[in-house]
This record gives sequence, C-alpha cells and structure tokens, in this order.
Amino acid sequence: MAYEMLEVRTEADKVGVITLNRPKQLNALNEQLMTELGAALQAFDADGNIGCVIITGSEKAFAAGADIGAMAKYSFVDAYKGDYITRNWETIRSIRKPVIAAVSGFALGGGCELAMMCDFIIAADNA
Repeated sequence: MAYEMLEVRTEADKVGVITLNRPKQLNALNEQLMTELGAALQAFDADGNIGCVIITGSEKAFAAGADIGAMAKYSFVDAYKGDYITRNWETIRSIRKPVIAAVSGFALGGGCELAMMCDFIIAADNA
C-alpha cells in the first residue's frame, strides 16, 4: 500500500518502523492518517519476519492530538456516530506483536492516547 501520511520502513529485517508524517500539522491525527496507520500495523503483523513495530513522529511532535481543522465541519453527533478517530483504536489493539511508541516532542490529546494504546512507551527528554 502507498502511504501519504506515514513513512514506513523495516530496520534490520525484523523491526517495522512507522513514522507519522504530517509535519505542518504536528502529526495531528485525522481519518486518513489513522486508516493508513491501521493498514501499516496490520501489514507488519502479518509479516512473519517482523518481531515488533515502532510508531514514532518527529522530534518536535509525536502527535499533536486530533486534527481540529478536519473536525471543524463535523457536528458533535457526526463525530460521535462516525467514531472520527477512535474507530481505529481496535485495529491497534488487535496487533499481536509488540508495538512501541517512541515519543519525542508533543503527545497531546489523541496523540497521548495513541502512545498509551501501544505496549510500551519510550519517551525522549523533550516529550
């Protein structure tokens, strides 16, 4: 799958690395990013060579929460019924391999929730 909002690579043929890549929005979580994240996690989970997965962001921001600009057009009912971001949490929870959040910079709101959904959090001094 081609990813627009993620950089996905493999390190040492055993570690899947997913980097959130929305630098202008400080990696704010939107529908597309969360869908891509779920697909990348599932692909690494299905790969027998991968032993664990790391989710990271930039030095400035792991993820600055939900993308408020994208949410502005939704009413409360639309966001609630559509599970704007949270519908993808179950995908993260279903991954059988260890998922590590490598947190640097901001991890606000949904970004903090994303880190907490992982099995381990390794935080930099500036997190």
